[in-house]
Amino acid sequence: MRISTSISVLAIVFGLNVAHLSLAGESDDDPGARCMLPQGTVSLVEKQLNSVVNLNDDNGGIFKPNRMWAAIVDREGHLCSVTKTGDAWPGSRAIAIAKAYTANGFSNDALALSTANLYGATQPGGSLYGLNSSNPFNPRFLEQGSGIGHTVGGVITFGGGVALYAGGRVIGGLGVSGDSACADHAIAYRMRKLAGLGTVPKGQGPNNTDNIIYAASSSPMGFEHPHCFSNDLSASAIENVGGR
Repeated sequence: MRISTSISVLAIVFGLNVAHLSLAGESDDDPGARCMLPQGTVSLVEKQLNSVVNLNDDNGGIFKPNRMWAAIVDREGHLCSVTKTGDAWPGSRAIAIAKAYTANGFSNDALALSTANLYGATQPGGSLYGLNSSNPFNPRFLEQGSGIGHTVGGVITFGGGVALYAGGRVIGGLGVSGDSACADHAIAYRMRKLAGLGTVPKGQGPNNTDNIIYAASSSPMGFEHPHCFSNDLSASAIENVGGR
């Protein structure tokens, strides 16, 4: 994995080996659509999904194993990949895509914001209230198998989306959906870490990361996110990729 990650990072930094579609999972027949991430990088992130959803701690989720959709976008927001495990909720496909778009769209080379970090500020009275209406999902791409290479859009401000980083720069976003919002965050965060694309410049979460910040009350503020269930994984457990 270390060798694959290094090769992918070099390709990203120097703009080499740009992939045109033909990715695992869904595909699109539009010859003009394209993803600007190297296919090796997309595949590296994709292959973490099966490993993470089968972890013994269930990522603090409802299902064992977790039944998930995962989506990847490039820095321009083009959809690069959509994959799933098991009989994931059909409605979660669009949510996963929107989470990837959101995490990429609101992170930069100075600050990483996961979709979990955006929950509190987008509630009524919050400083980012209304953000969810800013970049609507294109309903043309609701159908499974559509949207690859296109800018699909969508904004989701609960857990499950993280920006992807390489060489100190944002290169895209990863979104997952299919379980509780807290488990979705754990899965996305862990997939990114195992892919070697989680070295963020700065964050609002624990230890200067973009990890989830659980609110102490029922009214999250700032960059906080509410708890989902009693078995939610702590931020430190999420970092450890397996322990509680």
